[in-house]
Parts: sequence; C-alpha cells; structure tokens
Amino acid sequence: MIRHLQEWEERCLLWAERYIPKLAPYLRSHARVLRFIASGGTSAVVDLGLLYFFTEEFGLHYLLSAALAFVAAFFVSFTLQKFWTFQDASTDRVHIQVSLSFTIAVINLGLNTALMYFFVDIVGLGYMLAQIIVGIMLAFESFFILKLFIFKKRHPAL
Repeated sequence: MIRHLQEWEERCLLWAERYIPKLAPYLRSHARVLRFIASGGTSAVVDLGLLYFFTEEFGLHYLLSAALAFVAAFFVSFTLQKFWTFQDASTDRVHIQVSLSFTIAVINLGLNTALMYFFVDIVGLGYMLAQIIVGIMLAFESFFILKLFIFKKRHPAL
C-alpha cells in the first residue's frame, strides 16, 4: 500500500511540474507536510466516519463514540505517518515508536475528549464540527512531536 502511495505522490508531483511549474519546486520541498496532511486527512475521515457511525447507527454517547473512533484512527495514522509521511521503513524501533505514538495518542484522546466536551456542552457546537476543530488543533501538536521525537532520523555512531 505504501508503495502505491509513493507512486501516486510522484505522479502528482510530475503533473505539477508539467502544468504548474512555478509551484512544483515548492510542492517537492514541502512534500512531508503534504504527506502529513493527506495521512491526517485519511485518519480524520476514519475518525469522523466512525464517530458518526457509532453515534448515529449504534446510538452510543458522542464521547464514547469519539473515544472509539480516535483509537481506530490511531492505527491508520501510525501506519501512514511512519511508512509514508516520515518514510521510516525500519522495523527495529517500531515497538518503541508505536509505544510512544500510542502514549501521545492516549494523551491526545484525553485532550480530544475534554475539548469535545468543552466545544459541545459548554460552547454549544455540534459534535461533528467540534471534532473537526479539535482534530485540527491536535494535528499541529502531533506533527511536531512525530517529526522531532518519534520519527526523528537516527544517525549511526561513527
């Protein structure tokens, strides 16, 4: 699957070079951010889809639905972020990376739940709009943690 994403990314960049050549170098130099947005968007669709499904189809309380959807979206996000966004194909540290990522996800789950409660029950927003706002807020925080700590390139000792 990751190989297909990489091929799709390259086709998109080649298309940009052909049809919007002034923008193409910018897209190439910011490819990681664009991959993060695409990966996060995919994870967000999973999150929002499951939030809606659990709440509307199963009749679960929106906070429980949000928690279940958040956990499922974690696995989609971790896989895409590790292997595509940050292009870390190594498996020697995957147990550490998934543990750290899950710890961040659990912290984010707490933040997600608290912020959902705040935006829905205190501010009065609909739960779907609240989840979009909260998701964007947590995406910024997650990018920097993933980039600077979890998927930071390790240089072998000389």
